[in-house]
Parts: sequence; C-alpha cells; structure tokens
Amino acid sequence: MWMTPKRSKMEVDESRVFRAEWTQRYLVVEPPEGEGALCLVCRRLVVATRERDVRRHYEAEHDYYERYVAEGERAALVERLRQGDLPVVVPLTPEERAARAGLGLARLLALKGRGWGEGDFVYQCMEVMLRDALPEHVSVLDGIDLSPEVTRQRVLNINKNLRSQLFDRAKDFKAYSLALDDQAFVAYENYLLVFVRGVGQDLEVQEELLTIINLTRHFSVGALMAAILEALQTAGLSLQRMVGLTTTHTLRMIGENSGLVSYMREKAVSPNCWNVIHYSGFLHLELLSSYDVDVNQIINTISEWIVLIKTRGVRRPEFQALLTESESEHGERVNGRCLNNWLRRGKTLKLIFSLRKEIEAFLVSIGATTVHFTDKQWLCDFGFLVDIMDHLRELSELLRVSKVFAAAAFDHICTFEVKLNLLQRHIEEKNLTHFAAFREVVDELKQHLKEDQKIFDPDRYQVVICRLQKEFERHFKDLRFIKKDLELFANPFNFKPEYAPISVRVELTKLQANTNLWNEYRVKDLGQFYAGLSAESYPIIKGVACKVASLFDSNEICEKAFSYLTRNQHTLSQPLTDEHLHALFRIATTEIEPHWDDLVRGRNESNP
Repeated sequence: MWMTPKRSKMEVDESRVFRAEWTQRYLVVEPPEGEGALCLVCRRLVVATRERDVRRHYEAEHDYYERYVAEGERAALVERLRQGDLPVVVPLTPEERAARAGLGLARLLALKGRGWGEGDFVYQCMEVMLRDALPEHVSVLDGIDLSPEVTRQRVLNINKNLRSQLFDRAKDFKAYSLALDDQAFVAYENYLLVFVRGVGQDLEVQEELLTIINLTRHFSVGALMAAILEALQTAGLSLQRMVGLTTTHTLRMIGENSGLVSYMREKAVSPNCWNVIHYSGFLHLELLSSYDVDVNQIINTISEWIVLIKTRGVRRPEFQALLTESESEHGERVNGRCLNNWLRRGKTLKLIFSLRKEIEAFLVSIGATTVHFTDKQWLCDFGFLVDIMDHLRELSELLRVSKVFAAAAFDHICTFEVKLNLLQRHIEEKNLTHFAAFREVVDELKQHLKEDQKIFDPDRYQVVICRLQKEFERHFKDLRFIKKDLELFANPFNFKPEYAPISVRVELTKLQANTNLWNEYRVKDLGQFYAGLSAESYPIIKGVACKVASLFDSNEICEKAFSYLTRNQHTLSQPLTDEHLHALFRIATTEIEPHWDDLVRGRNESNP
C-alpha cells in the first residue's frame, strides 16, 4: 500500500475532496474548515483526505460500528453521532469471546494447512497447559468448540467475510487485471486459480484471489470462460475495466485459435481504445520453455533419484540438506507434477548438481543404474540446464518483488533478453564464464578424454538459447506494444513530448513545466507521485497511470498460493469440496483482515 502523499500547493486533487457517501460508510463529516474529514466517533481530524486514509482510520479505531449494517440503522447511527450521543460499545460476552477464539484458531489451522480434526488436538494441548500452569482458568475452554464440523464451518465463514470485503473494494476499482494460473494440482484434480489486481482512484493496489475453478469439471474453454465471467459479475467487475491478463504458457491458456486468452480478449473492450494486454510465462517462469531447455529429459531422471533418496536414502547425512529443503517445500508427501516443477527451479538444481558424486555412490550402493554418469552428452546437458535455470531463477526473484509496477518488471525482462544475447555469443566462442556448472563438467571431462576429442557441440546449446529468446519475444510482445506508455509512466519528466501520442502532449508539456510536481517526483516513489497527481488537471496521464498500475508487476501472490499448495499436499489431498479448497487458498493468500465482530455476530445468530 502506498504512503499518503503530501498536499500539493498548486494542485487540487479531486481524490482529496470529501465525498458525501463517506458519512454513512465511515462515520465522518466534512469539517467547517473544509480540510480533511472529521470523525463523528472520536472527534479526531483525518488530515489527508483520501478514501484509503479515512477507511483505515475507521477500520482500525471503530470497526465495532460495522454491526450497524442496515441502511436505516446506519442513518440513525449517524444522526445520533451528530448530536453527540455515542452508542455504548458493548464488551464481548464470554460466549462471544469463546467464538472469537475459535475463529482465530480455525484461521490459524487453515494458514498452516492442518486438517479439521487437529482442532481437537489443539484443545487437548491447551487444556493440559492450563490445568498445570493456570488451573483457575481451565473453565475458559468450556465454550470453545474445536470439533471438525465447527472448524470446517468457521473456515467457510471467514472465507465469506473476506470475499465480501473484496467485493466491496472491487466496486471502486478504476482498472483491474487478471492472473490465471492453471498449475495447481491437488491430488488427481487440476485447478485454475484466478487472481485479480485492482487499482482505485488513489492508485491503491489490491491483489487478491478472485476464485478457483475445477478444470476437471470445466474442461472446455467455453465452460471455463463462463465460470470466469460469472466470478467477475459476482464481484461487480465489468469487462470494460479489464486492462491486462497474465497467464501461464499452456495451450489451454494461449492456444492460437482455441485458447482462453483469445476468448477473453474478444469479450473485453477496454476504455480509451486499449486492447487487453496479455503476457504469459510471467507466472512460473521456471516452466517457460523448460521442455526446450531440458534437451535430454534430465528433470525426469532427477525426479527418479529424489524418489529413491526419499525412500531408501533418508538416513544418509549427505542428503539431509536436500531432504530438509524438499520437506520445507512439500511436506512429507508430494505428487510428481509438483516435484518436477520444484526441480526446475535453479536453486534446487544447483544443490542436486553439487551432490552428483554422492548421488552416484548412493545409486551404486542400492544397485540402481548409473549410466548417466558415464554419458558425456548427458553430463554436459545437465551442467547447461543448471546454469540456464539459475539465470531464470535470478530473473524470477527480481519479478517476485511486488508494488514496483509493470514498467520495472518489463525493464528486468528486457535486460534478461540482452543477457541471453550475451550468453549465446559466449557459447559460440566456447566461453563458459557465465556457465559455472557447465564449465565444471567440461573441466572434469577434459581430465578423462584425449586432447583432440570434442567435448561439447556449441551449436546444440545455441539452438536452445535461441528458442528461449523466441519464447520471450512471443510471451511478452504485448508489453512491447505499450512500451511508450510504460516509459511515459516510469519517466514522465524525461519523456520527450514529441514522441508521446498526440492526445497526451499538452498534458505532458504542462506536467513537465510544473516545478512543484517535479520536486514531488524526485522525492517520492511512482505510486506516491501518481496518487497525488490531479485527475482533474491531468486526466489522460492519470488514466494511463491507473492502467499501468493495474498490470501484474510480480508473481508474488501466485508464488504464495503455489508454496501453500506444495507444502500442504497431504492435507489438501484429503476429501475436500471445491468450496473448502477455495476458502483455504483465500485465507493463505489474502492481505485483508477478517471483520471478527461480524463473524462472531453471524455465529451467534445462525451458526453452531
């Protein structure tokens, strides 16, 4: 979230003007001085009048008044507050405190990927601890019900509360983008995770899980499209506000004639004649062209080694670091698809490469085949794969930094493409400076081969790098299409007006001549600067800023979901409905805090 920028002396930003609907929504009124917003409850002045500042004050200090939800109740509450009649804040009853504790524990179990039945175990632990340490307080546990049925229902209630808050915020999105990740494999079923990134008037960015879709039941692209449109409609998001679409690079997503992206782009009509910007491969970058880079099916071979190590080499000290990392990522059990995706990450491959001698000795000891360790070509391919995936890992880590906007992410991608050109030239010259693992393999092979023997064929690896370059060009071509918009957004004061579209030249010239704005631009980050830019004076530039800010600039939220999935495969593989799975993924990825008072009240009214 962006810090609140200071008021510009020369600009009047419409987003800082008090809005009448805030009175009922946040219990504030416009003060007589006309500056800020005066809270009717605590009589404090919220100085920086942006909706996010007013909302944060209300949620942090006066969330109790959310129980007045009906329109008539709300209006009556405002009138009482205007007259100085503050409703008495009723403290929670013992039953409500017990319900609040049960909700908190249910959320914690969901976050840690624990099963519904473990609530009873937690209860027993607390009972033992209180009986020995604080025997006079054992009775507080009497009202806390952590049975599997109640815990399951509480998780669903928390999900409904979070979803309701997301939908309320989505109404104010000026622009939004979707991220579609179809790499979620739970047991024998495949799911599509749909994330939304929305931007409000003050450029406050919100990234949340919108829905999950069972691909086993929505096999056709038409059914998938219908499910996504239904989710958007439920959230109150019109396709006209959709700016960007980022996906994985599977055929289901980007197939030329039958992919989901082509269907979505036909349906969506963005404002100001912007086509929906699509870029694939941004999610799960390690899978981008991985089958082309893995020219010798090395990942499949390593997967077999890992399975053998986890079953027959678990006590060997040389593999403890590898096993520890595997269990931290996957828990005790993992399906083959998640294992292969994990192995394609550069950090993991480097660790396995460093253990290749130990793995060979282990395979010999159990009578498994070691033919790959005597295959010159396979070893060279292994070293090359380790280095290429490590370079991709470095890029992926840069793209994992959120809230930097797509302009910075695109710069990282362009830099990596230049790096690929350098790597290709080095391979052609047999210069392995930037191929540490490959160079290590070549040095070892030189000791066992004759001097005139050819160790590796540069053309083989040049072709692979060339394929990777083409994949980057294909997957990120839409970002090149809006390159000028990204440059204008990132450097508005250095962008030459004659290179800008005709429609924005007057605004850009006016902006660059404003000394106050220039001073703000130098001391603030882009988010702060554009949040304070007047939409009244610079409507086109502000519109471009909203659209660029709504594009996914990192894969952080998808990585969070994927990490949750791989760590908790065993728990998630238990019999779960799609609704429960949706609730678990939302709780694991959200940045929204549940409204606990609403949940407690709902529990007392209708739930067990």
